[in-house]
Amino acid sequence: MKFSKTFFVPILIIFGLLLSACGGEATPEPTPTLSLEAMQTLAVATFSAQLTQTALAAPTSTPAPTNTPAATLPVSTLANVTPFGTGVGAVPTASCYRLSYVADVNIPDDTSMTAGQTFTKTWKVRNSGTCAWDAGFKFAFTGGDAMGGSTYTLPQSVAANAEIDISVSMTAPTNKTGAVRGNWRISTAAGQFFGDEVYVQIQVGGAAATNTGAAPATATSTPTATATP
Repeated sequence: MKFSKTFFVPILIIFGLLLSACGGEATPEPTPTLSLEAMQTLAVATFSAQLTQTALAAPTSTPAPTNTPAATLPVSTLANVTPFGTGVGAVPTASCYRLSYVADVNIPDDTSMTAGQTFTKTWKVRNSGTCAWDAGFKFAFTGGDAMGGSTYTLPQSVAANAEIDISVSMTAPTNKTGAVRGNWRISTAAGQFFGDEVYVQIQVGGAAATNTGAAPATATSTPTATATP
């Protein structure tokens, strides 16, 4: 039986169409093989990308405000003001007021006294400041044993650099023996103490007697001012 070429051509075409319809199995593409260095590079790049995404996703923390210290205003130095002194009742006083101890005019330290003996203690002092002491300034007891002494009030002003004698009448105590001391200091009329603190110290023992060698007891004797050249 003979077939003509025109018979096979349509069959071949149909067979080709059937193969196209079935599609056949696609040949898988070969999977590329990565080297160790390429894999390390890819891992580092992936890790870096994750860190970047994490940082972008994390909320931005607002730094706590820094406390700015308050501006310190310059403290003006108080002119003519001295620190607190060590005497009783001492308060700041004008620096132009000064008193310097010069000498004991009488009753040197540890002079022997009998109990109840009266005497007058006299100190020589100098106005070593630059301001005059006004009338009304007070020479007052500040500590120890007053021995009956009273506050002495300046009856007149004392110029700067002048020296004066200040006297206070006292009585040796009758209730104690041995060394007895009393401290005295000058102050303004308002009670602001300044200058050196002076003292009297006696040795008490024996019976009461009258001190014939002391000046008459007087707590308000007028000081004699001697101008210093």
